[in-house]
Amino acid sequence: MCRSIKTLYNFEPPATEQEIRSAALQFVRKLSGFSVPSRANEEAFERAVEEVTASASRLLESLVTTAAPRDREVEAERARARNAVRFGSALTQEE
Repeated sequence: MCRSIKTLYNFEPPATEQEIRSAALQFVRKLSGFSVPSRANEEAFERAVEEVTASASRLLESLVTTAAPRDREVEAERARARNAVRFGSALTQEE
């Protein structure tokens, strides 16, 4: 789906309300096809973002796991390493 929507469950520290809202916004943008809705659609768009945010928050609060929470910094470093392999490092591209 949207590559900018990241996994938010089972991290330490937990996902913030802003992170959940950002994921909801990306989801609604993808569904609607609008990055910025027209004035005529703005109210419906914002309502959808709020409803998806609320649903996602409830989902994250109700999930249970026995797995240890993942560390955000460790996961971010892994993502950077994957991106370096996939796209090449900036240093390699400049040479």
